[in-house]
Amino acid sequence: MSSHRLKGRQLSRDTEHRLALRRNLIQSLFEHGAVRTTLPKAKEVQPLAERLITLARRGTLTDRRHVVAELNDRRLVDENQDFITEGNKTVVQKLFKEIAPKFVDRKGGYTRITKTADYRIGDAADIVILQLILEDSKPQGTIRRAAGLRRKRNERKHAFAGRVLKARKSEASPTATAEASAST
Repeated sequence: MSSHRLKGRQLSRDTEHRLALRRNLIQSLFEHGAVRTTLPKAKEVQPLAERLITLARRGTLTDRRHVVAELNDRRLVDENQDFITEGNKTVVQKLFKEIAPKFVDRKGGYTRITKTADYRIGDAADIVILQLILEDSKPQGTIRRAAGLRRKRNERKHAFAGRVLKARKSEASPTATAEASAST
């Protein structure tokens, strides 16, 4: 079977489920500014989200229609999952009116993937935070430690072992000298 012109990750889902997953993750990202998900899902969603932000920056009617066709627009909800009644706002309206104007001076790279120390219990999948890069947003969650952590830990272990050996030798030397002086 040929594998030409195939792109993207399957994410163990059929086509409709995969498209719905991407659409829902992007809508949640635009609605809340950040979303917690697994690393493969975030890597799959990030380019599409950035493409939609670029379309929203231009702001033409055709671009709005492309975004609506991609997202299947939905209404915004508050923290209690109730629809926001003031203005009857939708995700696409928020994208065009609030999010896109913040990125007018930026040429690309509107999102960031921040790895966290968390993992999913069932399959140990890495949990990351996919978020919009806004001036007021800082990386959330606990960031993984540096790559040289093993080396630093090993150096500390050897330094501790050296101090313990030195302390044992200093304890052993007075008793050894006392025994030597008692025998003479």
